[in-house]
Amino acid sequence: MNPYRCLPQWVILCAAGLLVGIGWPGRSMAQKRIPAPTVYTDRPFGQEYHEAYPIHGTGNDTNVRSLAVDNQSTVWIATDAGVFLKKVDQSNWLPVLGMPDGPAYSIVVDAESVVWVGTWTGLYRYKDQKPERVTGPDSPISVVCPAREGMYALGPQGVWLVTDLGCQKKVYQLPRSIRQAISDGSGGLWVATDVGLYQVNDTLTRIFRKNEDLLSAAVKGIAFDTRQHLWVGGLGGVTILAQGRKNRTLTPEQGIPSIFVRCVETSPDGSMWVGTEVGIVRYRPDGSHSLRFTRRWLLDDHVNDIAFDAQGTAWIATEKGVSAIRKRPMTLVGKQDYFYDVLMKRHIRAPWIAGQCRLTTPGDLSTWAPDDDDNDGEYTSNYLAMECFRYAATHDPDAKEKARKAFQFLTLLQEVTETDGFFARTIVPADWTEIDDGNRTFTDRERADELVKEPRFKPVSVRWRKSKDGKWLWKGDTSSDELCGHMMGYYFYYELVADEAEKKVVRAHISRLVDHLIAHNFTLTDIDGRPTRWGVWSPDLLNRDPDWAPDRNQNSMELLAFLKLAYYTTGNVTYEQHYRRLIDREGYLTNMANIARQNPAWFIYFDVILAAYVYPILIRCEKDPKLRAFYENHMDTWLAKRRADKNPLINFLYCYARNKQVDLAPSVDFLVDTPLDLVNWTVDHTKREDVKLVRTPVLDELQVDQLPPASIRTVVRWDKNPWAAVNGTPDIEREPVFWLLPYWMGRYLTMIR
Repeated sequence: MNPYRCLPQWVILCAAGLLVGIGWPGRSMAQKRIPAPTVYTDRPFGQEYHEAYPIHGTGNDTNVRSLAVDNQSTVWIATDAGVFLKKVDQSNWLPVLGMPDGPAYSIVVDAESVVWVGTWTGLYRYKDQKPERVTGPDSPISVVCPAREGMYALGPQGVWLVTDLGCQKKVYQLPRSIRQAISDGSGGLWVATDVGLYQVNDTLTRIFRKNEDLLSAAVKGIAFDTRQHLWVGGLGGVTILAQGRKNRTLTPEQGIPSIFVRCVETSPDGSMWVGTEVGIVRYRPDGSHSLRFTRRWLLDDHVNDIAFDAQGTAWIATEKGVSAIRKRPMTLVGKQDYFYDVLMKRHIRAPWIAGQCRLTTPGDLSTWAPDDDDNDGEYTSNYLAMECFRYAATHDPDAKEKARKAFQFLTLLQEVTETDGFFARTIVPADWTEIDDGNRTFTDRERADELVKEPRFKPVSVRWRKSKDGKWLWKGDTSSDELCGHMMGYYFYYELVADEAEKKVVRAHISRLVDHLIAHNFTLTDIDGRPTRWGVWSPDLLNRDPDWAPDRNQNSMELLAFLKLAYYTTGNVTYEQHYRRLIDREGYLTNMANIARQNPAWFIYFDVILAAYVYPILIRCEKDPKLRAFYENHMDTWLAKRRADKNPLINFLYCYARNKQVDLAPSVDFLVDTPLDLVNWTVDHTKREDVKLVRTPVLDELQVDQLPPASIRTVVRWDKNPWAAVNGTPDIEREPVFWLLPYWMGRYLTMIR
C-alpha cells in the first residue's frame, strides 16, 4: 500500500475484559460460537435524526434570529426579512401577513399561545389570526421576554412591561446592547448585554458582581436549569451560577466547541443545550455531553436560538434556516431493518454490487443515481460477509440467496477479464456515459513528472475495457486491498453459507486467483503483462527493492493468508509449499512480525482493516500450533493498539478469530450512536476548539486527539481513518454495510441478542 495514499445514557451494558478462549470439540467451524457471558439484549433507545427547513431567500434573508413553537406545533421565526410560520403538516415557510417586512429580532409564545414579536418597527402580538402593533414600546424591540407579571419588551430605547392593563415603561439603568432576558420569577429580570449580566426589578438595577465571576462581560444567552442554576453563555463559554455565585464554568476543556456561545436553552428532559458558532453541545444531568454540528445535524453551525415543542423536538434557528432534531424510539433490530431497506433500494446495482450512490444535487436523496467506485469489489465483499453472518445467525434463505448473488458478482470480476486469474476492480453497464476515473493519455512530460514524484508510478491509460459480450465495461489496475477484501468474503462464504456443491465452486475460484499470483511471481498482473500499481507481494520486490520497503510487512502478511486459504479450502500441497518457502527462506513471518515496529512514515489506516480482513484466515485455517500461536499473539498485540478506535468490525473479527471476548460496550455504543443519515456530509473538526489537532495515529494526516463518536463523523467506511480531522463530500450517499456487517457479526456471535 502507498504510505502517502490518501452509550447514550439509556443503554445499560454488561462489560467484561478478555476471557480465555474455549474450544468447541465435535462441532464444525461454521457452528462454532463464542461463549457469551457478555451480552447486549436489544432494547429501545432514542434515535435522533435531523430534518432541515431552509428559508428560500438570498443573502441575509435566510438568517433566523429567533424562533418559538405554539400549542398547535406551529413554528414561528423572526428573520432578517420578516416573520414567517410553518404549520405542523407543512414543510414550507409562509410570511405572516400584517407583520412588517425587514428585520425581526425576537419571538416568543406566551401561556395562552399568543405570539409576540420584537421588530425594527416595534412590538407586535399575533392573536386570533391577526397581528397588531402594541402601543407604547419605542422601536426597535430586540428582545421579548415572558413573565408571570406580563410581557417585557426590551431594546436600545428602554424596557416596557405589557399587561392587560396597558404598557408601562420601566426605569432601569441598563446598557442599550440587550441580547437576551429571562424572568427571575420574582417580578424582575436577568438581562444579558454586551457589557455584562444585569439583574433588575422596580427597586434594583445591579450588574452581576461587576462580572468578575463571568468568563467575560459579553453575554448572549441565559437560561435556568432544573436546579435553578443560571447558565450564562457568551464570549468564552458558559458560566453557571448557583444562588448568585459562580458554581463552575464550561469552556472548550469541558466540551464547548467554540468560545462564541450565542444561546442557551433547557430541554424537556433536563439537558442544557448550548448554541455556539460551531453547533450545539448538550449537557445532560448525568454529566455527559454530546455535540451536534455540520450539515448532517444543522443547516448551519451558527446557532442563534433553540426552542422545544411539546413532543420534545428541538427547533434550532441558524443563519441558513431552521433545523429540527427529532428523536424516536428504535431498537437495533429496527435500525437493521431501516438500513437494510436503504441498502436494497439505493445501494445494490446490477449484477449485484453493493456500493455508494451519486447525488446529482449534493445532499438531495431524490436525485440519486448508481455510482462506481475503485473498491466496489472490496465493499461488495464486505456485503457478502454481512449476508453470510445474517444467514448463519438466522438461517434465512433470503440471506443465502443474496450471498450467492454477491459471490457470483465477485467471480464475474475475474471472468470478465478473460485472463488466467486477474480480476477487475468493478464493472458498469456498457452504456453508462458517466464513470469515475476514465481512460486518459499521458504525455512524456507527465510520465516523467509522475515518475519523479512516485518511482513506482505506473501510467495506466486504459483503465476501462469492454467485455467480450459487449455488456460491461470493466476497470483494471486492481489493487492489493481488493484481493484482501475478496479473500475475506470467500472465507466467510465458504465457512458459513456454501453447501458442498458451492464449496467446490469457491475452491476453484480461489485456486484460480492464487494460481495467477504464483504464475506471475506473486503479483497481480494486468492484461498489459505488468503488475498493477499496488498488486505486489513478490519477495523479489518486497525484500529486495528498497522502494517497496513500506509495503514489505503488511503485504507479506497478506500473501501468507492468500496461500493459507487456498490450501485450507483445496488441500493442494502446492499452496502449502509456497507458504512454507516464503516463511522459511524469504522471512515473510519475520516481515509480518515487524508490522508493529515499522517506520511511522509507512503506517496508513487502510492497513489496519486489511489486517483485520486476513487475521481470521491465518488463525482459523492454520493447523500448526506454533504458527497459530504466532498469529494469535500478533493479533493480540494488534488489537491492543487498536482499542482506542472503538471499532466494532475490528472487535467482532477479533472475537471470531480468537474465540475470545472484548469489551462489548464500545461496539454497541457505535451501533446505537450511528445516525440514520447516510449522506457523506463534510465533517470539519478543525473548527472545534474542544479538540486538538494531532499527527497520530497516522503521521502524515491531520487528526483530532479525541475519537469522534459515530454521530459526528462522516459516514463510516472502515478503511477510512476514524480520527481524521476533515472528511466527507455530500455528493454521495454511502452504503450502510459498515453498520450491518458488525451488527450481524454480533448477532452470530450471540453477543447481541
